Amino acid sequence: MAPDIGTPEIGQNGARLPEAPEATPRACPPAWARRRRLRGLLHGLLRPLVPRGLLARALLIILIPLVVTQAIALQIFYGTHLDVISRRLASGVAGDVGMVVELLTRYPRGADGEGERGWIFREAAWRMDLSLAFEPGADLGPPALRPASLPLLPLEEDLDRALKERVRLPFDTDWQTDPRSVIIRVGLPDGVLHVEASRKRLFWGTIYLFFIWLVGASLLLFAAAALFMKNQVRALRRLAGAAEAFGKGRDTGPIKPEGASEVRQAGAAFNGMRANIRRFVAQRTEMLAGISHDLRTPLTRLRLGLAMLPADAQEDAAAMTQDVEEMERMVASYLAFARGEVLEAPEPTDLVALVREMAERAPAEGGEVVVEAPPSLTLPLRADALRRCLGNLLDNARRHAAHVAMTVHPTPGWAEVHVDDDGPGIPAGTREGAFKPFASFSAGGTGLGLAIARDIARAHGGEIALGESPMGGLRATVRLPM
Repeated sequence: MAPDIGTPEIGQNGARLPEAPEATPRACPPAWARRRRLRGLLHGLLRPLVPRGLLARALLIILIPLVVTQAIALQIFYGTHLDVISRRLASGVAGDVGMVVELLTRYPRGADGEGERGWIFREAAWRMDLSLAFEPGADLGPPALRPASLPLLPLEEDLDRALKERVRLPFDTDWQTDPRSVIIRVGLPDGVLHVEASRKRLFWGTIYLFFIWLVGASLLLFAAAALFMKNQVRALRRLAGAAEAFGKGRDTGPIKPEGASEVRQAGAAFNGMRANIRRFVAQRTEMLAGISHDLRTPLTRLRLGLAMLPADAQEDAAAMTQDVEEMERMVASYLAFARGEVLEAPEPTDLVALVREMAERAPAEGGEVVVEAPPSLTLPLRADALRRCLGNLLDNARRHAAHVAMTVHPTPGWAEVHVDDDGPGIPAGTREGAFKPFASFSAGGTGLGLAIARDIARAHGGEIALGESPMGGLRATVRLPM
């Protein structure tokens, strides 16, 4: 009987079992999980923005620190030193204007009417580089509204702030009327004072030189880095092109190591790998050629011996003759599989003409092949090897089907040749195993036809795949790079 809820359970030895812990709220993910999620989010956001090429990435690695460094330098220089200089220049102009206003306020008129004011104007023009004009009885009025498209510059803010501290009278400034000067209007008790100050007194001209030097040095450094990285990337591109061509069976010879020491080391390693592969293939071909010769010699003697048997023994020797022929055929297939036509150089070949040639041979060998293809399609091919590849596929199709069709279908960057039949096909789970050497699905076969075909296709830089055929049987697709 189950214990009541709330009653502790008792074990077999009479000991009280520990109570089940109460359900606790779900704990927050650990810090490392949050950091990992954040890194994944940043990677997903930045990945579309990061260029794919090595040259662009290298230049980006150089450009980002360069721009950040220049931005920090400009901020420190402009935000501190230049800002201090700007405030001091604005304070100097505001102090001069304030001094003139103070003099005009203390000495509004001289003994001869305008003598004191004229003297103040002349002295200000000579000693302070200020052009002054007085409009008696005028009113300053409300300040003019500034257009929204013209934001207030930091220099204008510094001047307005300094005028408020030094003048302490109503004023306004005009920066748009004259591009070479700023006009300051100050409201006095008996009129309006117009002050025209040159903008050279407010600007620090060396900022442009500093900015030009900063940007020019950055552009020069970036151009030198781009030229250097382009040379390094060019060496990598040549290495990649040579490796791709060698993988497609287009041996262009050894490459010249160039660039940085690591790139030169990679080029030298590629040349060594290429030489080792060619030496291995040559040794394998020579070895199997010798084995084939050694095996064919005793087979020929056996065939000769069987042929010289008396007539009454010919019936008994028929089975032995078939075994000898089978052994000769197997030896030839093994040698073809190992050799793979690796010594043939690729040449521009019309793939459509080659396919039609293979289809025209079919009636003489016991079957008709329907071809559907464009007028022509020229590719760099090893023609004899590709004939063997397509021949093996056609032999397999004719062996198991009554109708066979071949289709040449060009796609972007690739040319596909489909070999379709209406036979029983191969189950999907065993299609990849059909490419293994000596894996035969029919009696009398060596199991090397598809293996040789795939070896030839891969030597061209392509591939072979098996699938369902629209005719109901098997489709073998040969993909070749264009």
